[in-house]
Amino acid sequence: MTLTANWSYPAAIRFGAGRIAELADACTQSGISKPLLVTDKGLASLPITEQALDILRKAGLDAAMFSEVDPNPNEQNLAAGIAAYNDGGHDGVIAFGGGSGLDLGKCVAFMAGQTRPVWDFEDIGDWWTRADADAIAPIIAVPTTAGTGSEVGRAGVLTNSETHEKKIIFHPKMLPAAVICDPELTVGMPKPITAGTGLDAFAHCVEAFSSPHYHPMSQGIALEGMRLVIENLPRAYEDGTDIEARAHMMSAAAMGATAFQKGLGAIHAMSHPIGAHFNTHHGTTNAVCMPAVLDLNTPKIAERFDRAAGYLGIEGGFEGFRAFVDRFNDQLGVPKGLAALGVTEDTIPDLVKGAIKDPSCGGNPVELTEENLTALFKAAM
Repeated sequence: MTLTANWSYPAAIRFGAGRIAELADACTQSGISKPLLVTDKGLASLPITEQALDILRKAGLDAAMFSEVDPNPNEQNLAAGIAAYNDGGHDGVIAFGGGSGLDLGKCVAFMAGQTRPVWDFEDIGDWWTRADADAIAPIIAVPTTAGTGSEVGRAGVLTNSETHEKKIIFHPKMLPAAVICDPELTVGMPKPITAGTGLDAFAHCVEAFSSPHYHPMSQGIALEGMRLVIENLPRAYEDGTDIEARAHMMSAAAMGATAFQKGLGAIHAMSHPIGAHFNTHHGTTNAVCMPAVLDLNTPKIAERFDRAAGYLGIEGGFEGFRAFVDRFNDQLGVPKGLAALGVTEDTIPDLVKGAIKDPSCGGNPVELTEENLTALFKAAM
């Protein structure tokens, strides 16, 4: 193993219950006087969103909202968001919501001043250097779920509506200038969203921990992130007002996205094309795919999970962990198999083609091929 790597760690985070009150100050500190708050259609009319806009306006900031964001945002949502940003003369973005609002908000801030199409900035090689870095607007990220960790990421996931492919759009300056993690904003999440987003954070930690790449800081963060999810997601699921459990889950979400700098794997390589084709919830899809992927990766990851299981409060090493994952999914109401999400056997060849091209493949402990991916999809059905 070559002990050489490039590491970048997350943004300045204001963490704690009630800290949404500091939103206007975070804007001012980041040089934003006319923010565009980007969120999804479901959040647009909720009290937490109105509260955020009220905080901005009371501080004298000329804020507006854009909410034409689909659950799996695409380039059409992006074009509409850029038009709203430029037509309104905005000077920064507040990315507000779950993964969809956060990702699209970051992409709007990134693309509003660019002249090339968004697909020119896919996370491939050094494509990000094509961007005009000086034209990227500052971003404040405010997660309202505890899952994707997009608030501490330097990328946004965007679905190509023509090819039904999920693309990762990357630039270092897409890392938010400031993050407000206020667990009170997650209290209203319904049970299925609490479970799905929490299991997304879990998948990030499991895959980062499993990845063969060298990043001991990520390894430690992934391990602690798994522990926080295991101990706190059931609590948040059973009692949505448990603010301590909600806070620990919000930490775990940011930790998962910090840790997956080390790599993701087959869970995400499968989940991305499934979400693009069938519009499934990303975290729930990850949870459905996880058991089959753990089975595939067993020869490469069993030893490290043998060591980790005790710390996670699980008896029986890797085998105990593998059995726990099935119980955990059942406890959190996760559907049994991809067929229950609407995935059909006849689409597997197309899903395999999408998965093999996904950048997550590179972090899987077992090298992914069309053959073993086909078997994985069938096993996960």
